[in-house]
Amino acid sequence: MAKLTAKQEMFCREYIIDLNATQAAIRAGYSEKTANRIASQLLSKLDIQSRIQELMNTRVESAEMDAEHVLRRLKEIDELDVIDILNDDMDGFKRLSEWPKAWRTSISGLDIQTIITGGDEPIEKLVRKIKWPDKTKNLELLGRHFKLFTDKFEIDGKLVVKTTRKRFDGGE
Repeated sequence: MAKLTAKQEMFCREYIIDLNATQAAIRAGYSEKTANRIASQLLSKLDIQSRIQELMNTRVESAEMDAEHVLRRLKEIDELDVIDILNDDMDGFKRLSEWPKAWRTSISGLDIQTIITGGDEPIEKLVRKIKWPDKTKNLELLGRHFKLFTDKFEIDGKLVVKTTRKRFDGGE
């Protein structure tokens, strides 16, 4: 592989941040006026493409994330059962340390509010609100992975489409 200049290396590193070539060129020190053209030229070079791929592979490896990991997490979220985090008498939630890891790593938010009432002996009450994972979105992502939904139609042969319009004028 050809050796990259310092600016080209910086462009590659900046590009993998947001995959915006023009902004990567600007951040790497290229002129704002020519950044779009320069970015396009840089991306067309095989040594630049190769370096970007290396950097992306390294980033994926360092994050220890791959398609299998994502699918495992989607499956875990799909299988979350609220009974795992509720007390047996259903008057509140179990202690966080008793929650399964899948729950602890999947909720979107947890609000804890303390309410103190007056009197000789103040009473403290915790009201907990949990923002659950979006299971519908989760199932949609799983369905897309397994190609259960089709956004495109492939038609082989001749297709004839007839449309008819009914006129509605309010009369009989």
